[in-house]
Amino acid sequence: MTVALVTGGSRGIGRATSLLLAQEGYSVVVNYHTNTEAAQAVVNEIRLAGGTAEAIRADVSDEAQVVTMFEQIDRLFGPVDALVNNAGILFQQARLETLTAARINQVLTTNVTSYFLCCREAVKRMAHQHGGKGGAIVNVSSAASRLGAPGEYVDYAASKGAVDAMTTGLSLEVAGQGIRVNGVRPGFIYTEMHASGGEPGRVDRVKTAIPMQRGGQPEEVAQAIAWLLSDKASYVTGSFIDMAGGK
Repeated sequence: MTVALVTGGSRGIGRATSLLLAQEGYSVVVNYHTNTEAAQAVVNEIRLAGGTAEAIRADVSDEAQVVTMFEQIDRLFGPVDALVNNAGILFQQARLETLTAARINQVLTTNVTSYFLCCREAVKRMAHQHGGKGGAIVNVSSAASRLGAPGEYVDYAASKGAVDAMTTGLSLEVAGQGIRVNGVRPGFIYTEMHASGGEPGRVDRVKTAIPMQRGGQPEEVAQAIAWLLSDKASYVTGSFIDMAGGK
């Protein structure tokens, strides 16, 4: 049994990734924070197709909840073989001079600390030095880490820049332990997240400025994540796939 944990797995890129990994034979843990109904819908869809899945509620920015979640997975399926760090938030579009410490800290805790915590628990289970058989981690970053998201959400962009740095550093730290760590940087994808920024139609507004002249679909990002987790990418670590239509 190959076990995959997808954080923020109930919607958008996380949902598409959970469904695809199940199709590819993984036992999938769909992590979610608040929307039990959405997470259970993903699990039900996987099970109806003959796959194996469980939903686990946890705020992945909270250390105790992350530890408990990984212990639950150990009991349900055994140790995690694949981790997709995908959970994330952004707030209403705003210029930097209007940002509060509370907003900045919440973005960083949710988007960065959670990735560190989940990676920590995964490495403890995957690393050869801990008796593990190796594994793969994919961190979902954003094109915003390269583009900066000026006038919209520089705090979110900065959090994804931190994710990129962590991905590079961790990949080198655990390369000799049988663990590969890579990132994907989606941009302009049709997901519910844009509504959180106050502009549900943002992708349609900017698509004419994208070289490919269209937004991306969560399923397209899921394909890249699944490839990076697979043995087809067995010699790939510390790498990033940019998925923003040429931006």
